[in-house]
Amino acid sequence: MRHIISVLLENEPGALSRVVGLFSARGYNIETLTVAPTEDPSLSRMTIVSIGSEEVIEQITKHLNRLVDVVKLIDLSDGPHIERELMLIKIRAVGKEREEMKRLADIFRGHIIDVTDKSYTVELTGDSSKLDSFVEAIDRSAILETVRTGSSGLGRGERILKV
Repeated sequence: MRHIISVLLENEPGALSRVVGLFSARGYNIETLTVAPTEDPSLSRMTIVSIGSEEVIEQITKHLNRLVDVVKLIDLSDGPHIERELMLIKIRAVGKEREEMKRLADIFRGHIIDVTDKSYTVELTGDSSKLDSFVEAIDRSAILETVRTGSSGLGRGERILKV
């Protein structure tokens, strides 16, 4: 099962590598990883997406909680949450393809943020499945370049991760 683990950790050199090292040392895979400072400059928020059974995810969270740098964590998948990912995708758009690519971007509520005579660069946000669906809807040969941020998430309602 896919889990989204949100971690508050000290914004210190080496904190990220210790978390990633914990995953690799135990053979756990990280599907996506995002990290940035929070409103408190001494803390960073890390969002880790990993796939595993309930037992594996429980082991991951126990190991993460033992790390000195980790202040607090929550498995967002345990309750209602909001998840978003950003994708920038450069697609070939020449001749009659231009209108089709523009229409596809509109259908997926994407924004064309750069236009050349041969390509469009589209910005899309949404959950991972929405971005995957956009990529699947486009002819693979039309995709020139893609970059994705990985998932970020927050608990819904009163569910917060704060010290």
